[in-house]
Amino acid sequence: MDMTLYQAIGSAKGVAALCRRFYHLMDTLPEAARCRAIHPDDLSGSEAKFYDYLTGYLGGPPVYVEKHGHPRLRSRHFGAEIGPQERDEWLLCFNRALDETVANPALCDLIREPVERLAFHMQNKE
Repeated sequence: MDMTLYQAIGSAKGVAALCRRFYHLMDTLPEAARCRAIHPDDLSGSEAKFYDYLTGYLGGPPVYVEKHGHPRLRSRHFGAEIGPQERDEWLLCFNRALDETVANPALCDLIREPVERLAFHMQNKE
């Protein structure tokens, strides 16, 4: 049986660690201030939804779809102006959190490439 990315990073515990670190970095890094500014004051709801989404995205249970329906990420984020700077700050936080919570560099690379494509897809302003 092939292992999913979800299983490879430690299943629920691994995804939770990644999400927790990601939002901590977004909340505290001065170089992520513009990305942080387009999020709610309380990041707990965003973290929970990201956890649900990432769980399914990485091959785990489809928790996000069960709770919220189809992700429709671009339309759900349409109210947030996401330009190159916000996108790059988001990626800075994600990549740093990924590198800090997933020990295997090859596994990080497998996750990083499609997530970077997704981040570019989410950009909705120049």
